[in-house]
Amino acid sequence: MHACLLHPKSVGQLSLASTDPMVPPLIDPAFLTHPDDIKTLIKGYRVIEKIMATPAFKALSPRDVIDAPMNTDAEIEQVLRNRSDTLYHPVGTCKMGADAMAVVDARLKVHGLEGLRVVDASIMPTIIGCSTTAATVMIGEKAAEFIRQDRAAGTAITQRDDHEPSAAHHHA
Repeated sequence: MHACLLHPKSVGQLSLASTDPMVPPLIDPAFLTHPDDIKTLIKGYRVIEKIMATPAFKALSPRDVIDAPMNTDAEIEQVLRNRSDTLYHPVGTCKMGADAMAVVDARLKVHGLEGLRVVDASIMPTIIGCSTTAATVMIGEKAAEFIRQDRAAGTAITQRDDHEPSAAHHHA
């Protein structure tokens, strides 16, 4: 059993290490930097303790896999800080929207650039309350729809331009 944060308040940072696209970016997830996150996980651990103490679970002879004291909040916090890792998926580095922090518009096109879209979980302004997989697949499907629509619109414009009489024909 474990407790996890579906909506962490800690905010990490992603930045470029170099102008060379082959150099990996600098990623600081800033795990558990917001005090509410650690408080929530301590509460979650306390709920797990209560559940594990019920007759139904005691009958299964559960064992603690962590060999460290976890009686006080300070002890629980120390274990959490030493052992916690991420179950949630980072999102929001290329936020979708129309505000100053938004990177892509509602059709996933990068603001200020032609011919570039971002099609992954990074466009989510905030993390969703479940695995990001299904939502990311939906983003990909929607992007494919946008691309098909844009191609169809571009083809219609090209065909219309090809069939319109030239200026020379107007004067003839």
